[in-house]
Amino acid sequence: MTENERMAERFEANRGHLRSVAYRMLGSATEADDAVQEAWLRFSRADTSRVENLAGWLTTIVARVCLDVLRSRKARREEPFEVQPHGGGDPEGEVLLADSIGVAMLVVLEALTPAERVAFVLHDMFEVPFEDIAPIVRKTPVATRQLASRARRRVRGADASTSDRARHRQVVEAFLAASRGGDFSALLNLLDPDAVLHADAGVVRMGAPAEVVGAAAVAQTFAGRARTARLADFDGEPGLLWSVGGRPRVRFRFKFAGERIVEVLMETAAAQ
Repeated sequence: MTENERMAERFEANRGHLRSVAYRMLGSATEADDAVQEAWLRFSRADTSRVENLAGWLTTIVARVCLDVLRSRKARREEPFEVQPHGGGDPEGEVLLADSIGVAMLVVLEALTPAERVAFVLHDMFEVPFEDIAPIVRKTPVATRQLASRARRRVRGADASTSDRARHRQVVEAFLAASRGGDFSALLNLLDPDAVLHADAGVVRMGAPAEVVGAAAVAQTFAGRARTARLADFDGEPGLLWSVGGRPRVRFRFKFAGERIVEVLMETAAAQ
C-alpha cells in the first residue's frame, strides 16, 4: 500500500464523524461535504507523522473551515439551512444526518453566533474539551466556556418555544381537518370550554358574527366549513388563511391554553 493510499484510508475512517460535525455546524449537507473535502485537502498536504490523535486533529480542521463558512454567511446575511437535505450522491445518508439532530435543533442553532455555534456543537454534542476549542474560536478556555454556556441558554429557551409551536401546529391541523369534515365532536375536544371567537369589522361585513362564546357555539360555527382554508404562519405562530380566487380574504389566528384553543381571531387579510 502506498503512502497516499494509507492516508486516504486513515481519512476515510474518520469521514462519517467529520461529516456529522460539519452538518451540525452548518445545517447544510452540501456545505458539510465541501467542508470535509477541504479538510481532506489540508490533511493530504500536511505532515501528520507526529499527530497522536488524528480524529481530534481532523475535527479541529473541519471546525475551522466551518467557522469561516459561518462568518462568511453572516457577512452576506445568507441562510443556506436546508430543512430537507437534498442533492449529492447519498440522499439516505443526508436524511440520517437530519434525523440524528432534528430539524428543530438546526433551526435553533441558526440563531447562534458563529463562535457560539462552534463552541456549543463541539463541546455539548461531541464532548471536545474547551481547551481544544479555544484556539479554534481564538478565545481563552474561560471565554470559550462562556460562549458555550450562553449558547446553551439560548438553545434551551428556543427549544421550549419551538416545542410549543409544534404542538400548537398539530392542534391547528386537527382543527382544520375537523372543520372540513364537519366533525363536531372533534372540534369540541380541541376547544377550551370557555373558548371564544372574535371577528373584526371587515370579517363581520362578510357575514361572520362579531363574537361567539362557548366551545359548543364556536364548534358549530366551524363545523363543515373552512374547506378552502389552508395552514399559514402569522408572527411565528400557526394559523389558517382563507382565500377566494387566489386572493387572501380572512386569516384565523389562535390562542392556546396548553393544547386547547381558547380564542379564535378572524381578521381581514388586508390587516396583515
